Amino acid sequence: MLDLYILETCPYCQKVMAFLGENNVEYNKLDISQKQNMEKLLELGGHEQVPFLYDKQNNIKMYESDDIIAYVKNLIK
Repeated sequence: MLDLYILETCPYCQKVMAFLGENNVEYNKLDISQKQNMEKLLELGGHEQVPFLYDKQNNIKMYESDDIIAYVKNLIK
């Protein structure tokens, strides 16, 4: 399962969430306005930047909406 760290008001996060929704990709949405999610984001990625994708199964961690979308496109082919 993919974990996506987001802020609801972030347009880049909305872009990724829209892509995931349109392609019926299951994921865990983790809003960094909640302290525990922010702490986990910093632990995993080291930056207060969203969107951030963590693919536990493949140990992939990435920022940047376009990179996340490209990565997920390859997963769902």
